[in-house]
Parts: sequence; C-alpha cells; structure tokens
Amino acid sequence: MTFRVTNIIAVVALVLLILANVFVHAPWWGYVLLVLGYTGTVFWGCATISSDFFLPIVCSANTNEQVVTLTFDDGPHPIHTTRILDVLKSYEVRATFFCIGKNIKGKDAIISRMKEEGHIIANHSYSHDFWFDMFNSTKMLGDMRHTDREVLRITGSIPKFFRPPYGVTNPNVRRAISAGGYIPVGWSIRSMDTVAKDKGKLMAKVMGNIKNGDIILLHDSMEITADILPELIDEIGKKGFRIIPLSKMINVKPYV
Repeated sequence: MTFRVTNIIAVVALVLLILANVFVHAPWWGYVLLVLGYTGTVFWGCATISSDFFLPIVCSANTNEQVVTLTFDDGPHPIHTTRILDVLKSYEVRATFFCIGKNIKGKDAIISRMKEEGHIIANHSYSHDFWFDMFNSTKMLGDMRHTDREVLRITGSIPKFFRPPYGVTNPNVRRAISAGGYIPVGWSIRSMDTVAKDKGKLMAKVMGNIKNGDIILLHDSMEITADILPELIDEIGKKGFRIIPLSKMINVKPYV
C-alpha cells in the first residue's frame, strides 16, 4: 500500500458512496467509515518508516551474508558518544552516526574522530524539532542542509544518508529528501534504548530476532547504550554475524 494507491482507493470509494446516496440513499456512516479508514491508513504510513508508504526507504539489506550494521541517532553527545567511539575502536567496528546538527556545536573533535576512524557521518536534521514533520518541504530542506554545512565544515564531506526525526515520513518529507538528493535510511531493529532501564531487556530487544541485513537503531545520546555496547558486539559475533558499515551493506557511497 502506498499514499498514491490509498488516494485512488479513497476517491473511488467516495464516488461510489455519492452515487449510492443518489440512487438508494446510502447511510451517512459510510462516509464516516471512509474518513476513518483513510486517516488511519495515512497515519500508519506516516508512523511506519518501513512501509514505503510515501517513498522507498532503506530499512535493511537483502543479503544472504550474515552481516548487520549499527546506526546511532541523536548525537554527538560529549560523554556517551566518546565512550561508544572507544568501544567501536577497540572492536574495530565501523558504525553510522545520524547526527543532529545543533548538537555538533562545540564537538568538532568528536565529528573529526568519527570520520578519521572510518565511521559514517549521516544527517538526522539540524533541529530535530518535535514539529519537524509539520514543516513545509522548503523549511525541511533548509534544516537538513544546515546539518550538511556543519559536517562539511569539519570533515570536508557532505552526507548522503538521511534519517527523518522520529522516523516519521509524509509528502513534505518525501519532497525534501528528493530535492536534496538524500538516501533515506530507516531500521529493521529498533532497540528502544531511549526508554530502556534494564540492560538485559535491552539486549534481548536487539538480539531477539536478529537476521541477515538488519539495520540496528541505537542512540549515542544514551548512557545505557554505551554501557551494553561491548556485550552487544560480543553477542552479535557469537551468533555468527559480522558488523559492517552501512555503505558496504547496501553498496552505496555515504557522501556526495
């Protein structure tokens, strides 16, 4: 199901309801059901990043290899991101950091370190505003470009990968991504580390259904994530998986 198909079905259903009302006096609740069905479907499409409802989004890789990739959102954080980078370096693992542009200020050294140690720096908007998905596409693109300029200033590279704040998509997000030439990236495993309190439950959430080509969503803004990362990397290895960079797993260059 896509936004276009949903609109077509809704229009056809509305026409049929109108015709039925003209000839046989269709009940009013038919219109109510149509509105509820339409809005419910659109809401599901907005909130479900893997639905490809508005645009195709990379949420996993189609591969027979036992490989997964780690992605971190919402950084850089002055303490937790540094701890995570230390762990990744000790394990020789490369990850992708979807950075919030406004969080980069004063943390140039962390961004430089990410690039120098082979990690991918990606765009997670500049503001990460609660109402980001309500911006018009021009304002969205301006916000996204602001992060690009910050990353370019420090690393000399412009990110190609973009992850929408909160994983929400809509027609304006689609237009902004298209206009900016970004590759949208979602996830197939959502760790829920932003609300996790128990390390064991967090580990189980990630490892419970891990499979080939998974994109794992974590947050380098969270202390608990830094705490469990060594054990998580060990467990992924014990299950026979290798952790590889996102760009290698989907065979796409990470910078413009």
